[in-house]
Amino acid sequence: MRALIVYESMFGNTRQIAEAVATGTSAWADVTICGVDDAPGDVALDLDMLVVGGPTHVFSMSRGATRWEAVHRQGLVTDVAVGIREWLQALAEIDRSTFFAAFDTRVDLHLLPGAASHGATRVARARGFITTPPESFYVADYEGPLLNGEIDRARRWGERLSDRVLKTDTTILE
Repeated sequence: MRALIVYESMFGNTRQIAEAVATGTSAWADVTICGVDDAPGDVALDLDMLVVGGPTHVFSMSRGATRWEAVHRQGLVTDVAVGIREWLQALAEIDRSTFFAAFDTRVDLHLLPGAASHGATRVARARGFITTPPESFYVADYEGPLLNGEIDRARRWGERLSDRVLKTDTTILE
């Protein structure tokens, strides 16, 4: 099984979750992980699962303005032109069965509406992916750090994703 994990991370929290998901999926899959800046423009034909993660900005996937605000808030200098929103929207529709899972990182306020993973899942479904329920991982404050236990929870989520793909698509096992 082949899996690609693409993440957008401003402060390193989403990257840490992506790495933990990759560890969880790597027992059953050949995993490639990359930041959205290095992500391929098209999804490979032999890809079985695409996992995409990003921070929640203003209740959804980041936009250029929210990324600019995040980096300048910390005095960082980085390219903020492309996030998971733009990358997903640029993907062509697919004509095969590829699983898609999305995750986000967000402040630990469970009552807040919206999450980057929900928007990413909607875009992926429109592109023809078979979507799985999205997942949120929590940070203590705007910049983080991740709450205790979130990295382990991300690893276990990655294991469950691989298990679901393997059980659903028996052609992968042949």
